[in-house]
Amino acid sequence: MAWFKREIKGIITTTQEKKEAPDGIWNKCPECKKPLHYSEQVENQYVCHYCGYHLRIGSKEYFSILFDNNEFTELFGNLRSGDPLHFEDTKKYTDRLKETTKKTGLTDALRSGYGKIDGQDIVIACMDFNFIGGSMGSVVGEKIARSIDYCIQHKMPFLLISKSGGARMMEAAFSLMQMAKTSAKLALLSQAKLPFISLLTDPTTGGVTASYAMLGDINIAEPGSLIGFAGPRVIKETIKKDLPKGFQTAEFVQEHGFLDFIVDRREMKEKLASFIKMLAPAA
Repeated sequence: MAWFKREIKGIITTTQEKKEAPDGIWNKCPECKKPLHYSEQVENQYVCHYCGYHLRIGSKEYFSILFDNNEFTELFGNLRSGDPLHFEDTKKYTDRLKETTKKTGLTDALRSGYGKIDGQDIVIACMDFNFIGGSMGSVVGEKIARSIDYCIQHKMPFLLISKSGGARMMEAAFSLMQMAKTSAKLALLSQAKLPFISLLTDPTTGGVTASYAMLGDINIAEPGSLIGFAGPRVIKETIKKDLPKGFQTAEFVQEHGFLDFIVDRREMKEKLASFIKMLAPAA
């Protein structure tokens, strides 16, 4: 009965000797709850291969998916948020920025870089939800503005990937000013006859939706993304009515004319390359 009692050394392992799987190796699909191995996620571009659910990812993952060979040069990476209002809630805004930077390795909620998609030059600005909910502060607006200036100077198309909870409350009016600032810059990009492609991902809400996210020459979204201004709960409490099924999903928003396309992430690079070729100015 030794096989049953597992008396052979090496089979019985003490708690202290047990080895845990490293963090990040396994993930669980929020939709179908099935386990996903990291290598499978990367291979499938962070889309669940069981149910097609699009996992939330950041700028690092989007850049690796979209830029040819993941080769790009980051722009304006030295910009940091200030604290013009000396804001403090449960902690000081400056402390929150330091902690978030240390935790995420990001300097703010948006990264920008230039490289190539299918051999075509492009600037991509991508928001990171892990940095204070992807909130739009002064640095986010300034990076977008400078990225647009770079596009105009070098005659490049601009792709902006939105993923945000809205304006950053810690910067109050300074944050809200970024809505007008980025919209004005996009008008200059349009005057220069350079394409602007807006990619809305889960979630895209608040002042981001109300400004640059909806101003693309082509507005694209990933399947199932939450897209809206105020959240469903706030709207329901305001109008005192039940909301339609699928309200504020990408599919609902497209049905009501606010999106041009919904594109699976696994097909995104090919689609973007086609759009860039179609929108490229005549030589």
